[in-house]
Amino acid sequence: MEVELRTMGKKKPVTIAGAAGQIEALLEEGQGGGLFSCSGYVAVICHPHPLHGGTMNNKVVSTLVRVYRELGITSLRFNFRGVGNSEGEHDEARGEVDDLCCVSEWLLAEYPESQLLLAGFSFGSAIVASASERIPVAHMILVAPPVARYSYASQGAFACPVAVVLGGQDELVEAKTTLAWLTSHGCATETIVIPEASHFFHGQLNNLREKLGAQLSAFLS
Repeated sequence: MEVELRTMGKKKPVTIAGAAGQIEALLEEGQGGGLFSCSGYVAVICHPHPLHGGTMNNKVVSTLVRVYRELGITSLRFNFRGVGNSEGEHDEARGEVDDLCCVSEWLLAEYPESQLLLAGFSFGSAIVASASERIPVAHMILVAPPVARYSYASQGAFACPVAVVLGGQDELVEAKTTLAWLTSHGCATETIVIPEASHFFHGQLNNLREKLGAQLSAFLS
C-alpha cells in the first residue's frame, strides 16, 4: 500500500533502515495530471559528495525532484550515511551504494509493481551507476559524472538506458573528456550538454529542468 503523504504538503519525511543505521529521506508525490501520473514509475535521487557539502537539499537534486514531480512521478531523495540525520560514516562510495539499494528497495516495497528510475549528481551519479548493476533499473540520469574518479559501466556497458548531462563550463568535470570517455567505452547514452553551465549549474537550473524533462518524457513515452 502506498504511504500516506501528509506532512510538508505533498512531501513526507521518512526514516529508512540502512546497513549503517537509519537513513534520513524525503518522499515527494508526483504532480496530479502529470504525463506519467499513475504510470508505475518511482524515482530515487542521489546528492553530491558528502565531504564537500553535498546533501539531499542540494539545488541540482531539488531540480531533479522537480523534473520527476512535473511528470507525475513520485520521488525519494535521501542523505547518505553520515549526512544530516543519517547514521553511519562516509565510506568512500562503497557503503553509499548499499544506502541507495536499501532506499530503492524500501520505495519499491511501498509502491509494488513499479519500475525504478535513478538519478544522481556528481558523486551521486557514481553511486547510481554502481547500484544499477545490483538492482533492476528502468532508466538513470547522470548529471556531471566524474568518470575519471569513480567506476562507471564497470561491466563494459551501462545496465540500463542512460541520460548524461554535462555543463560546458564545468570546472570539475570536463565535458569534452567525459564525452570522449563515453565514446571510447561504446556507451549508448542520450547526452545533454548545456554550454553555459558550470559544475553546480548556477543560473542554469531551469535550463537543466527543461532539457531533462523533455528527454525523460521522450524516453518514457
